[in-house]
Amino acid sequence: MKKHIYLTTIIIASLFLTSCGSSKVTSYKKTGSKKVYTSSKKNESTEVFRSKNADDSAPRDINKILKTAKSYLGTPYKYGGVTKTGFDCSGLVYVSFKEMNLELPRRSSDQAEYGKEITIENVKIGDLIFFNTSGNSISHVGIVESINHDGSISFVHSSTSKGVIISSLDENYWKTRFVKAVRLL
Repeated sequence: MKKHIYLTTIIIASLFLTSCGSSKVTSYKKTGSKKVYTSSKKNESTEVFRSKNADDSAPRDINKILKTAKSYLGTPYKYGGVTKTGFDCSGLVYVSFKEMNLELPRRSSDQAEYGKEITIENVKIGDLIFFNTSGNSISHVGIVESINHDGSISFVHSSTSKGVIISSLDENYWKTRFVKAVRLL
């Protein structure tokens, strides 16, 4: 019985450590069917594999990633969630990219370390945008879903209060908490 309680405590504690934190990326290279992202924070690499049948066209990948993310619209928020029963913000990004056989880290703080940082003026559909909603570090992520003719940016993400939704970066809440944007494809 004590073993069961100990195991349950470990599992719950690990869930609290796996969500939505930040650093710069030093390099990105593509070799054959692999993409390798190298983080300067932990001096480690994450290999991102593409399916052998995948088209190397980024727009096609982006459309499939967005289609996956938007297929979960209305799904409730669930801390640590990565299934249709519930997602947290980084879980939605993780699952959406994984659908295209693109493996990303699970936590938003780790996701923020990969890819190429870009200015908000250069954001394109499919880029990741990161926010500080907790007061001290990156704690939220979304996928750019559209850029309107007036330059306003919409993104799909999992909100703690509304689940998977599309929001506008023009909303004051998001505008004041924006930290950075990253391009992976």
